[in-house]
Amino acid sequence: MSEPSHEQIVSGLRDKPAIALAPGPRLDAERPGSLPLPPSTVWDLPGGTAWVYYGEGNTGLVRPVVFADGFNTGPSELEFSWEIMEFGDYALISQLRRRGYDVVLLGFHERSASILDNSRTTQAAIVRAIAEQLGDAPLTVGGISMGGLVTRHALARMETEGIDHRTALYFSYDSPHRGAWIPVGLQAFAHYIKDLDSRFSDQINSPAARQLLWRHIAKWDDTPDQSDERAAFLAEMAAVGEWPRRPRLIGVANGVDNGIGTGVRAGELALEGRGLSIVGTKLYAQAPGRDELAAHLRVVTLKTNEVRTNGLPSIDGAPGGSLEGFGILADTFNALNPFLGFKADVRIRSHCFVPSVSAVDVADLDTDEELYTDISSLPADASALDDFRLASQNEGHGLVTEELCTWLLDRLP
Repeated sequence: MSEPSHEQIVSGLRDKPAIALAPGPRLDAERPGSLPLPPSTVWDLPGGTAWVYYGEGNTGLVRPVVFADGFNTGPSELEFSWEIMEFGDYALISQLRRRGYDVVLLGFHERSASILDNSRTTQAAIVRAIAEQLGDAPLTVGGISMGGLVTRHALARMETEGIDHRTALYFSYDSPHRGAWIPVGLQAFAHYIKDLDSRFSDQINSPAARQLLWRHIAKWDDTPDQSDERAAFLAEMAAVGEWPRRPRLIGVANGVDNGIGTGVRAGELALEGRGLSIVGTKLYAQAPGRDELAAHLRVVTLKTNEVRTNGLPSIDGAPGGSLEGFGILADTFNALNPFLGFKADVRIRSHCFVPSVSAVDVADLDTDEELYTDISSLPADASALDDFRLASQNEGHGLVTEELCTWLLDRLP
């Protein structure tokens, strides 16, 4: 059999959906048999869209709960929100409406845009909700993943500018308050194949990704560090007081509170290229220490390059909400025409994406000691959140579960 040409590889990659490291259904997942209900009304907002579902018995907006979308690539999709929040493990939208709450699903025209851009969309949604509301019940505002950071900033910015957001409760759902994590090997691979298909690299280098990621590389051979965009975002959060002051602040996490990790061993081989075009590529779970191997990179050409790191913790196996980053990459490649030579074996599908200590804002991510903190032993004031709940097991990032959602529902105003 002849080898694929460069043009055939480029066409084969670009004709398929982009590799997107974000939570959501797997490529082989069975699609839900139901479709989203038509919304009661739709708001066109600067930079986004809100799909509004009135609570049962409500003829208008009475008790609004604003749910902001999380990180991904491209515009928010109503079907995706319903698949996560209604057709998964727990029917959160139905439960909210059954209790008389109006659900405002807030989406963005570009989910990978700057958090500050999508914060402005969120502020417009809050102002719209207040203007259309029947009565004076307080608002609840928050979001899943990045949506929790977008709404946190939006509320704090409104307070700084003297705008009454009338919000009594802020919530975050596995939001990376201290930063999120994508393995350096995965980031490096995204940039390494940029000439063949830039979309994976573009996601890693998007404004939101640079702001979210605790450590980032813009090119395959960069040294992992805090990006300039993250530094500027953190400075902006400090300028607005870090957190909104008026609402009660609560959060939930998809990781455990006892400091027990997921079992991913530091330095273990996670993904290996088997197809002709990527044989020799190996991605590893992050290991602590100096001069640690994160990746062997070989794509199409005979040359193989190494990626090494210094001073990073064993974060891939840390307790927290996980992302199938290695699995997503392998699944995408294995769905390609075998002739292209991109077959991959994956040995570790998931890595920690939002550590528990980040989701409930109790510690930074610099060391194993911090990442594997026994949160249950910390004093009540260790977090800026007034109250929080962690999962009984480490599970997928953003997974909507009965355990976390019933805790959240019981605390709505």
